[in-house]
Amino acid sequence: MAEIVIRNLHKAFGDFVAVKESSFTINDGEFFMLLGPSGCGKTTTLRMIAGLELPTSGQILLDGKDVAQVPASGRDIAFVFQMFALYPHMNVRNNISYPLRSQGVPRAEVRRRVDEVARILGIEHIIDRPVGGLSSGDRQRVALGRAIVRRPKAFLMDEPLGALDAEFRERMAEELRALHDRMGATTVYVTHDQLEAMQMGDKIVVMNHGVVEQWGRPQDIYDFPATMFVAEFIGSPPMNFLRFEASLEPGAETVVLSGTKVPLPRLEGPATSGRYALGVRPEHVRLADDAAFRGMVIATEYLGTTQIVSLDTPNGDIKCRIPSSQPVRTGERVGIRFDTGTLSLFDAATGHALALDRASPGEDVRRGKVRIHG
Repeated sequence: MAEIVIRNLHKAFGDFVAVKESSFTINDGEFFMLLGPSGCGKTTTLRMIAGLELPTSGQILLDGKDVAQVPASGRDIAFVFQMFALYPHMNVRNNISYPLRSQGVPRAEVRRRVDEVARILGIEHIIDRPVGGLSSGDRQRVALGRAIVRRPKAFLMDEPLGALDAEFRERMAEELRALHDRMGATTVYVTHDQLEAMQMGDKIVVMNHGVVEQWGRPQDIYDFPATMFVAEFIGSPPMNFLRFEASLEPGAETVVLSGTKVPLPRLEGPATSGRYALGVRPEHVRLADDAAFRGMVIATEYLGTTQIVSLDTPNGDIKCRIPSSQPVRTGERVGIRFDTGTLSLFDAATGHALALDRASPGEDVRRGKVRIHG
């Protein structure tokens, strides 16, 4: 398989910039997710890696060789599309074997490799059936089989589960990750679904308006978002923001919210703005009678073992996730406490995270200082 290194990759269509100076590394054997909303540049990035689009500038290193200006046929990469792209007049076996037959692989070797792929994907029972009558899940397996049978350096997948219903999509996601683990393949996968990215990926790139906002391990991105966009896009419900104005000095360990001091991991770098946003995940908000910072319950959402409680505070509405057994009533005022070690602090003017002294095991986040890539 292959390591893929992206260096200052840029793609412009006239005056419109689809991808702006992106840089990241996909290690050999990783399941790597390109994540972001529609129009963020993730599919354009994937198409440039595949050779279906040539970049305006920048490098794409495949096993150390710059292939940025090499056409798709010269890159030894397999592409799996969202809409399957099968040949309707061929049966399953002929669809899977087509890449090998077009390369002139001997007939016996073609049959052996197709049968091997069919066993891996669990589709031996439909190998000689026409593709027209297959379910969406089986057609997606056939499309995967056609990519796998080539044994390319890398697999590129553009929302391959997007056409499936929710229940089958979740099952196929598990199967796809298990298949990746068995094969040890380098896989680059585009999705707009942050839950899918967190579930399947070894690493995630988060893109927005053509820019790489952050990349790293799912847990690091969730715990240490580099920007307010990442903090909002990753997580359900997303990170809360408590907005305030202050003059913070390096080493500050508290912020004042509506006259109440709130503990903060020590601020390590100089602040650049007088407007800030204190970020906290819903699961790190607790209701406590003796807490000085207070808010009003405006809604509750029952989720079985937990409930989502919406709170109106002087610094903005927030949500907390608490046990469903904890009684709360709409309209009551409650004390609010935050788990200090989990807080993030952002410059509200730029949206970028400020460096806080909190430990992280991740390679892309050290002592709570998040590296912003791209």
